[in-house]
Amino acid sequence: MNDALPSLLFPFKRGMIDTPRSGQRLLILGAAAGFRLPPEFSAELQLVQGFRPDFLALTKAGFPVTPLPEGDGYDGAFVLLGRHRRENSQRLSAALQCVRPGGLVIAAGMKKDGAQSVAKRMAHLLPLEEQLAKHHGVVFWLRRPAQLDEDVLAELSLPPLATTEGYATAAGSFSEGAVDPGSYLLAESLPGDISGAVADYAAGWGYLSLRLAERFSLATLDLYEAHHASLEAARQNLAVHAPGASCRFFWHDLLAETISHRYDAIVMNPPFHRSRAAEPDMGSAMVAAAAKALKPGGQLFLVANRGLPYEKVMEVAFARCGELVRSAGYKVLWAER
Repeated sequence: MNDALPSLLFPFKRGMIDTPRSGQRLLILGAAAGFRLPPEFSAELQLVQGFRPDFLALTKAGFPVTPLPEGDGYDGAFVLLGRHRRENSQRLSAALQCVRPGGLVIAAGMKKDGAQSVAKRMAHLLPLEEQLAKHHGVVFWLRRPAQLDEDVLAELSLPPLATTEGYATAAGSFSEGAVDPGSYLLAESLPGDISGAVADYAAGWGYLSLRLAERFSLATLDLYEAHHASLEAARQNLAVHAPGASCRFFWHDLLAETISHRYDAIVMNPPFHRSRAAEPDMGSAMVAAAAKALKPGGQLFLVANRGLPYEKVMEVAFARCGELVRSAGYKVLWAER
């Protein structure tokens, strides 16, 4: 999302908008690792980032960061738009609610990610001061009205999609609004003797954990997820659909943060995308991390696209490994430490 930053800064460089100065408070939603502002932007900053790797990188860079918007009365808000329509809407809604009346809300995104349609939709809801196309992106800005129309906020604050089974999901999440077919295949393929302390790596909104809680009597069930909104959806799903399960929830970057607990079994549908390009090394690193977190004799069960080469890292990291089942698009693998 930082790709949109040159577009967002363009009106300031052209003198079309005053640069935020010392004594002002600025809310920034959607900034990712590597985010920087020019030195003349001397306002007090508050960043909002719910993706754990970016949160950690921004914190390390010295920015104050929270996973959710906090406070109000900000003098302005920057919104860096991404590819997810519902997530963009939620950020714009938060920006409008957090700035003071008359405060500036400026948003920018890349044309390839659909930023033009976001600007068009916002123009139907509220009057824009200006909209420009620059640096392969679109930037637009407006002032918060003295009174926010509840219908406008309702239009922007899109509720999370639910699956046909009644499970909550999260805006911008993996498998938003539906059960992922790979996760379904993994859940259907699990052996019947899973017990003890179990973890769900890259748990998303909690589908695999729900199935584990439904089928097995577990001592503990720990969910690890980097996307904050997905973890909160998982928390809600387990509370509603498996209220008796002994669950713990960890907002965690499995590739950068260590795990202190040890497990009898780990299940996962590892991510292999951080952007548009496939990054199978992410899944391989997660497999290696799972091996370190398993007790001796502990087992890993994972699902992956058929073409992803996780078998090689499993052969190195585990004493035994193999394949449980294969479908047209997926394979379910197992390994034992």
